[in-house]
Amino acid sequence: MTTPLHRTIAVLKLPTHVPDLIKVGHSIVQAMTNNASLPNPTPSLANVSAVLAALDAAETATKTRAKGTVEARDTQRAAVVLMLHELKGYVQVMSDAHPTEAATIIASALMAVKKATPHVKHDFVAKPAATSGAVHLAAKAASRRASYEWQWSADGGKTWQQAPTTLQARTVIPGLPVAVSCLFRYRAVTKTGEADWSQVTSLVVK
Repeated sequence: MTTPLHRTIAVLKLPTHVPDLIKVGHSIVQAMTNNASLPNPTPSLANVSAVLAALDAAETATKTRAKGTVEARDTQRAAVVLMLHELKGYVQVMSDAHPTEAATIIASALMAVKKATPHVKHDFVAKPAATSGAVHLAAKAASRRASYEWQWSADGGKTWQQAPTTLQARTVIPGLPVAVSCLFRYRAVTKTGEADWSQVTSLVVK
């Protein structure tokens, strides 16, 4: 089986309140019973039901306030959580095996789908360089043949200082004031002329 590069991830949202946890556990078992997309759950649904029943009994026993009942209940609760996470692992394996149906398979087990966070690649970034007082700037290349002008400001953009022009879309600017939030910008120069100055990025110099 090959795991897809962009997986649809199953998520368990388990309540902390024991009666609610028992209810959610039984709902998951019911949803997975005779589920054609999840034919052979591991652990077995019978074992999960048995552990849920044991937790229900242990929760009831705590009402007597007898010594040791809370500890016993907590032990059973941990066992239920472990089994439900093992079921989630099984659901994940099945959804990985059928990536185009993954979200449907996960939902059929009454589990949630983790929302993907898109990776945004910024066109212009500033990072601390290896030397104190220096900043590494990297921009999106304008073309194969271009030069890049760089500027920085330590007074919120009121005045701009020119840094050396480069033939690559990256540079290191040394000698900046430490512990000051500096602004940076660049523009590309190609055979068609100078582009507009980029949007400003900022960084506290270290």
